[in-house]
Amino acid sequence: MKRKIFLVLFILVILYVYKTTEQNVFIPDKAIRLRVIPNSNSPEDINIKEKVKKYLETDIYTLTKDTTNIEDARTIISDNIPTIEENIGIIFTDNKYTLPYKVNYGLNYFPEKKYKGLTYAEGYYESLVISIGEANGDNWWCVLFPNFCLVDAKENHEYKSYIKELISKYSKK
Repeated sequence: MKRKIFLVLFILVILYVYKTTEQNVFIPDKAIRLRVIPNSNSPEDINIKEKVKKYLETDIYTLTKDTTNIEDARTIISDNIPTIEENIGIIFTDNKYTLPYKVNYGLNYFPEKKYKGLTYAEGYYESLVISIGEANGDNWWCVLFPNFCLVDAKENHEYKSYIKELISKYSKK
């Protein structure tokens, strides 16, 4: 019984330390970020940002998912800028959204970001940035290459599996 209480307390302490420890994270030099900045935080602007985000997560991920080097990723992105612009235009038209947008691939400024206890350094990063209207709303971003856009779901699953494994291992003793 004491062993189980100790195990539970141990796991709670580890979870607390894991959640409260802030770490600085530097995006590797050979990475390409992806960012969507809405006009504002109005419901209409956030809605269009989410639609553009969903398109990018699906279509751009499909284009680059098998890419193993940054040169190929750059070529794929550059070659597909006209298609990206056209598809965002279609999203806007389908949603009767009339503000202008800009698709920019190159070095773009990113402010410092804090996410899940990690701090991502500010700076200029190679990136694909979609700016909508005045681009004053809360943005969405991820790392397009290597693809970390879907890492949250995988990370959460792996973390839960690790905790489950620990509990199983020590509850048998």
